[in-house]
Amino acid sequence: MSADTSLFDLTGMVAVVTGARRGIGRAIATACARAGADIAAVSRNAATELAGDVERLGRRCVMLPADLGDPAQVDEVMPRAIRALGHVDILVNDAGIGARGPAVDVTLDEWHRVLQVNLHAVFRLCQDAGRQMLPRHRGKIINIASLMSFQGGIQIAAYTASKGAVGQLTKSLANEWAPHGVNVNGIVPGYIATDMTRPLQVDPERNPAILARIPAGRWGRPDDVGGAAVFLASRASDYVHGHLLVVDGGWLGR
Repeated sequence: MSADTSLFDLTGMVAVVTGARRGIGRAIATACARAGADIAAVSRNAATELAGDVERLGRRCVMLPADLGDPAQVDEVMPRAIRALGHVDILVNDAGIGARGPAVDVTLDEWHRVLQVNLHAVFRLCQDAGRQMLPRHRGKIINIASLMSFQGGIQIAAYTASKGAVGQLTKSLANEWAPHGVNVNGIVPGYIATDMTRPLQVDPERNPAILARIPAGRWGRPDDVGGAAVFLASRASDYVHGHLLVVDGGWLGR
């Protein structure tokens, strides 16, 4: 008996994906397009390569360059997406930045920029998406959290604070919006091989230590997160609310 893939069909839907130009964001946008969704790709620089991938899959891709460190530009993301594609069914908040160093050396500018991109912009975009989704009694919001939503990390105080807050925000919004048919969930990627984690991948001490704790025996790939995103964006997850879906090769279970 074949599986019912219609549960994962996103045909006719529009997905707004932040941080879509590369890494996990690009993999999620591509996976959603493969499942049938049109894409509004939000990134600081135009996501030209992603647009080509999406269009080859027969879907539309609108590029929305925006610096999420600027609150005024955050406020324009959802209106621009709606003007371009008519409506928004799925929001994926993937964009994120970090600042590595001893906590005593973190500057206020670094702290505020990490919190602006990783948390304040996420909340604002959730608000704007919610205003579109709640009256229609349907919609899917997926916030990209982190292992640091559960763990403290080392020398990444601002990043950890922001991702801990994203996990709790996801649950809070789910409590409010689940009765109205809007699903708010999160994905917790483990150690995924991206530009952001490159310093850890090449670190002669940290890389072997990380690999030794991952039961799957390898770093994750951005594509490993795509299927989880399609699940949370589709009808298959209609009764899933306020969940942080860990995609980490078994790291947290070790």
